[in-house]
Amino acid sequence: MTKNAIGIVELSSIAAGYSSSDEMLKAANVEMLLARSICSGKYMVMVGGEVADVESSVAAGIEISEGAIIDSAVLSNIDPSVFPAISGANPVDELDALGVIESFSVTSLLEAADAAAKAADVQLIEIRLAMALGGKAFVTLTGNVSAVQAAIDAGASLVSEKGLLVHKVVIPRPHENLLNELV
Repeated sequence: MTKNAIGIVELSSIAAGYSSSDEMLKAANVEMLLARSICSGKYMVMVGGEVADVESSVAAGIEISEGAIIDSAVLSNIDPSVFPAISGANPVDELDALGVIESFSVTSLLEAADAAAKAADVQLIEIRLAMALGGKAFVTLTGNVSAVQAAIDAGASLVSEKGLLVHKVVIPRPHENLLNELV
């Protein structure tokens, strides 16, 4: 299946999450990328596919959610580096600079990661979504210092506008032992 869009629905109820997941899959030709309970008793559903299908799927998930929606988004023309970063499959050999954006919301973090990847010549390392994080999420990325700064500023701006930014950081020339913590 061609995936040029990601849809995500973040819910305050696990039961509503199951119901929304089912409805999202029935509503359109989408692929389930992730559906699970996450820290602090929330549930997230992420689907991928063509933009129109993802939009229909997310709309159906919201409609059946019975008011349990925390946040939702459809990210079209998603940067291709987002998909492997979600699974933590973007290994790096060295870090010129390290950037991190941390958010209170899974949805806003995915939006930030996509914006960061599109804003500058950086490599997404990992997108960690809410597991063992108290419901928070973060993205790590690398590149030269100015590119990392531009990417972090672009991504963090989106999260900050929603009032969900926990912290952002750019570390020029991080210590070599830090690389071991990212793998």
